[in-house]
Amino acid sequence: MIEELFDTPLIAQLAQREKQIQQSYRPIIGVHKWFARRPGALFRGLLLSEFVTDRPLAWSYFGGHDLGPRIVGDPFMGGGTPLFEASRLGCHVVGTDSNPMAYWIVRQELAPLDLDRFRATAKRIAARVEKRVGQFYTTTCTRCGDAAPVKYFLWVKQQPCGHCGHVVDLYSSYVLAKNQRHPNYVLICPNCSALNETPAVEPSPGTCYACGTDLLLTEPGGRNRAVCRSCGHEVRYGASADSPPEHALYAIEYHCPRCAASHAGRFFKAPDRSDIERYEAAQRLFAISPQDLVPDEEIPPGDETARLHRWGYRSYRQLFNARQLLGLQTLVSEISRVEETEVREALLTVFSDTLRYQNMLCRYDSYALKILDIFSVHGFPVSVTQCENSLLGIAGVGSGGFRHFVKKYCRAKVYGDRPFEKSLATKKKIYQGGEHIGARLVDSLPERDARKSAYLEAMPGAELTLPKDYLDAVLTDPPYFGNVQYAELMDFCYVWLRKHLLEVEPAFRPRTTRTPDELTVNDTEGRGIEHFTAGLSSVFCRFAEALKPMAPFVFTYHHNKVQAYLPIAAAILDAGLVCTAALPCPAEMSASIHINGTGSSVIDTVFVCRRMEHAQMPATKDSLEDLKRAVQEDIASVAKAGHSVTQGDVRCLLLGHLVRLVVLELRGVWQCEEPVDAKLGHIRRALDQLQPFESLSALVSEVMPVVTSADPDTETQRETHETYEQLKASF
Repeated sequence: MIEELFDTPLIAQLAQREKQIQQSYRPIIGVHKWFARRPGALFRGLLLSEFVTDRPLAWSYFGGHDLGPRIVGDPFMGGGTPLFEASRLGCHVVGTDSNPMAYWIVRQELAPLDLDRFRATAKRIAARVEKRVGQFYTTTCTRCGDAAPVKYFLWVKQQPCGHCGHVVDLYSSYVLAKNQRHPNYVLICPNCSALNETPAVEPSPGTCYACGTDLLLTEPGGRNRAVCRSCGHEVRYGASADSPPEHALYAIEYHCPRCAASHAGRFFKAPDRSDIERYEAAQRLFAISPQDLVPDEEIPPGDETARLHRWGYRSYRQLFNARQLLGLQTLVSEISRVEETEVREALLTVFSDTLRYQNMLCRYDSYALKILDIFSVHGFPVSVTQCENSLLGIAGVGSGGFRHFVKKYCRAKVYGDRPFEKSLATKKKIYQGGEHIGARLVDSLPERDARKSAYLEAMPGAELTLPKDYLDAVLTDPPYFGNVQYAELMDFCYVWLRKHLLEVEPAFRPRTTRTPDELTVNDTEGRGIEHFTAGLSSVFCRFAEALKPMAPFVFTYHHNKVQAYLPIAAAILDAGLVCTAALPCPAEMSASIHINGTGSSVIDTVFVCRRMEHAQMPATKDSLEDLKRAVQEDIASVAKAGHSVTQGDVRCLLLGHLVRLVVLELRGVWQCEEPVDAKLGHIRRALDQLQPFESLSALVSEVMPVVTSADPDTETQRETHETYEQLKASF
């Protein structure tokens, strides 16, 4: 069972490695973007700990297994990690999600695909699209004068000065590239927009070679302000606009195959007249071209979309420039003509994912010298400079083009056919013979003795009818309170994909992925903690009722706010579950843009629950010292994996154990029929009695010295590595 066999140091180390380069360790996630995916190693470790009990997890983890005909459920399937890990191990899977994009992504992860036909069709389509619009993605090399493919077009927002009417370029920084991955800094002249290369910027960046103006690193106006260079008045932007801002092309990064061998660094240039004319030609062609596959849907109000509205964006179409719309319309119209259903749907999924890098909200990273996609911060970032990507991409150069995403999709499906793990000692691939990610997609609940199947529904988990004693396990990753507004974000892809799936997929009939049933706290929609609690509880109840006796109900969670944990406790108690273990596991990459520098935890609490009438629980109530000792044991476990915990990590671990204790405290007196606010009040008071909220920070600090003074147990790591090498040699 998980409580006895789960190996926290092992899984923590595997999970930590995986999260650094998740597409390398779990290529299946390359089917399509989803948010906050938990590590596949965690769910593999949980399943094997529960069902392979004849040997330690360190031995069973790297071997091949068939756990069929067990049935695993996930009521919040999102990007599908628990389900594809269960499918890989031979289980039938049952998954639901209220968001149709989640349903589609998991479906495509598990669906069969003829890869040879897929590759050949994608190649033909790319060639046709290249012939029709490829000329709009070229420039002239400044060194040799040859035509060269463009990687990125860089744009700056503009706004008229309210005092004199002069059009102001809204730069916040004049640094196009830094000298870490390019020989020099590349600076934009604030006066004439010429690109200046200089090896250093201190003590002064110098003057522009073209006009003699003093070069600057940042706009002197400051945040959301610029200075009009015509009259000197301050220009404010991004507060409340009636229409989207205008953009001016200010730089191009390209790749010249002829000059690459003799050129150090990247190829940058300021746009010339021909570059401007190419864009204007694309504008004219799009104006007279069919536009039936370009979405016209308005952007609804929302917690995340409010930022778009402030900048004047009112429809999804406005998030793209004319060249992007021309290219995307051309590409998706070619895909829509593919006759083979499986290949066409796979290519549509590739197209949908490509949209992340084909819009005017993408940014250019001046350090990494690459494009950042629209969802890099789990929101809709609106910066003053934007990066327009190549539509099809350049072979072996850059990222985010259609050809790049075709390769990524192929890698995902190849991995599904032949999954692997990576040795901790050497990082070499260890293939698990007999395992396979994929299943027969069925329209009704899988029968236990049938061939491996997947039953997926785009509906709230609470609406799914499940037989009693049907599920062998529930593994899930529920929404994290209000951290990610999944529907607001995924509508960006959905409005394009819906045009092709509306007639064949009932899940795509609604005009939006937004639904009152979505379980996120959302101020715009008026969804508060009561809504989140009631919805979470109803889903937990429905799936817990379908569990076999003693079967585990396992979910991951972390949040910085105490109040975000109250619904978790309520849902566990309403479902008649008790928490038999609260385990730590790294689940985020600390360098991720959306959490870097925020103090957020990168460690999840893994709540292992079982039905109350079957669980074996201690009779005594844990003390404060027991709580501290449990958190210190968690810290020591992840330290053995080489993870140095932060205060945010410790806070979340404490809150996870407090939830476990509160459930134990209240299980004998819990009344499911009480109003939600009353139940939340009971939990809040019980939590406060165990650990007063106002002293939680002091408790974190009290535990932290143990964290900071403890070094990773290198001897344990060494022994573990030797075990893995012995294991590898046996397969």
